[in-house]
Amino acid sequence: MPTTMKPHTTGCKEIVHFFNRIHPVSPDAALFLLNNTKYVSVKKGKFVRSPIDQPDIVHFIVKGLIRGFIKDEGTEITTWINGESNIVGSIRNLGLDYETDEYLQALEDTLLIEISRKSLEALYEKFYEANIIGRRILEMYYRDAEERAYLCRLPSAEKRYRRFEMTRPGMIGRVSLKHLASYLGMKKETLCRVRAKYKPTVKH
Repeated sequence: MPTTMKPHTTGCKEIVHFFNRIHPVSPDAALFLLNNTKYVSVKKGKFVRSPIDQPDIVHFIVKGLIRGFIKDEGTEITTWINGESNIVGSIRNLGLDYETDEYLQALEDTLLIEISRKSLEALYEKFYEANIIGRRILEMYYRDAEERAYLCRLPSAEKRYRRFEMTRPGMIGRVSLKHLASYLGMKKETLCRVRAKYKPTVKH
């Protein structure tokens, strides 16, 4: 599980900068964010959350890489992969109160900013701009979900890989073959054959 870090002398300003890029944040809202967030670190391979440990919080990725996955008859199925400047929680129950069977795992040593859902709700209630930002983040989630749905409907392994390479080039070389194959819905051996045609650099 995540490890809480000592308070940073300047506060968790990365999340304020992220929100400001979406919509201007008032000084009072920025102060609220700084007072209600904290840094946590997660080592590579460790879990941010699991079906048996579901804290009512969301995270902003400052540095690192997180994947979401579910288990089906013992097989891990990667449902999404996100890197820096993304907000992650359980995408399957985003905004809902019921639990999910999704795991969140660090694929690299990862630095996160943590904020509770209770604090997020208070942010929405106190500051109008938070509602604009929240809506635009949901729009980004929706576009990402549309892309994942499109990707999984492409009929061939080669087309799925090429689409991923085109739309998310920054992930090539960061995501292991095992997890990338799981995300793209193919066997690792199939992915290796597809990659052999293009020879990108991906970690084993």
